[in-house]
Amino acid sequence: MALSPLSEVTQFPVSRSPLDVARRKPRVAIIHYWLIGMRGGEKVIEALCEMFPDADIFTHLYDPSRISDTIKRHKITTTTFQKIPFARKLYRKLVALMPSALEQLDLREYDLVISSESGPAKGVIVRPGALHICYVHTPMRYIWDQYTDYYERSGSLTRFFMPPMTHALRQWDVTSAARVDHFVANSNAVKNRIERYWRRDAEVIPPPVSTQRFRPSSDRGDFYLFVSELVSYKRADLAIRACALLDRKLVVIGDGPQAAELRKMAGEHTEFLGRVPDKVLEDYVSKCRALLFPAEEDFGIVPVEAMAAGAPVIAYNRGGARDYVLADSTGIFMNDQSVPGMIEAIIRFELQAHKFDAKTIAEHARRFDQTIFQERFRETVLDQLDKRPNLAWLRTELNRQWQEQSEPDGDDRRPGKTG
Repeated sequence: MALSPLSEVTQFPVSRSPLDVARRKPRVAIIHYWLIGMRGGEKVIEALCEMFPDADIFTHLYDPSRISDTIKRHKITTTTFQKIPFARKLYRKLVALMPSALEQLDLREYDLVISSESGPAKGVIVRPGALHICYVHTPMRYIWDQYTDYYERSGSLTRFFMPPMTHALRQWDVTSAARVDHFVANSNAVKNRIERYWRRDAEVIPPPVSTQRFRPSSDRGDFYLFVSELVSYKRADLAIRACALLDRKLVVIGDGPQAAELRKMAGEHTEFLGRVPDKVLEDYVSKCRALLFPAEEDFGIVPVEAMAAGAPVIAYNRGGARDYVLADSTGIFMNDQSVPGMIEAIIRFELQAHKFDAKTIAEHARRFDQTIFQERFRETVLDQLDKRPNLAWLRTELNRQWQEQSEPDGDDRRPGKTG
């Protein structure tokens, strides 16, 4: 029987060293929803690529021009979505078709499968006896808790198709969760969503953050900082309106569809820088009075980066921020996601700003460094392999490889503890 057209794949070959014929070689597959930019999810893939240098990557869409060299060194296989015209712009409207494409991927030769879930990824079918670990950035929010928001912002034609397509996608999303052996969530907030929607337990391992590139500074400036893509759910409007009403200086780094609207509501002391190079960002986070973070995020990389530079964080008391902001130690929580709530939190921060110590904040941020992520994820893989006698050889071989990576002449960013 002929397979669905979605089963067709495009492979991007990569040169490999000769196989070590004296030792069985682990076959590892990494599944990621789409590789069209370097955001938090792709940073996780980058860290996994360092841990599994011979892993093959499978994804729906791939744009080599927007992906790091670390990822591009791997063999990357895409589904037919890669060949659909304008797919990189319309991919969210095609999500309902992605489960079929995932289920047609041939993963029979892989011993360890690691899926990275925010868009459809975990629903792949692995061979009997293989281990499937899923790292969850969040269950698809556009079919669960944020469905109404997406529905209200959609056009009439999209609204007509959304209910039946979303219903079918929810059923697949729940059913495919049973195909995963072990779930890892990036925050306690996401762990709770996994339990609510998929009825599965999950371990929590925060995502990797490059904290080492930031240096803590106690020489703080007189301005607040907001760093994000300028889209509605990031709630830049709260930071901008609050600072305008308080007559406080605010620097906004980032760009997006809300930029023009946000500029209109800004006060005279608000400066928009757009997108900036990493070095410029590092300079601003090292000097800001505090970072304003009014969004409810799955985790939130930027606040941890700011803390690595010694900056306190004023964050909304929901979502992933609860995992890393320590009230009155590394930051302040705003309890109401509103302009008055933002104003109250800023005033409360200013009354005790002298209590925040840059070095203490930076030391706390180091707990979320990429090396910590890799160490914890490696331990999870080994623990799960311990439960599978048929994969004892794989545990031995991976542990040997990681020991070699931790040698003094190895890459310092790779985990150094072998367990």
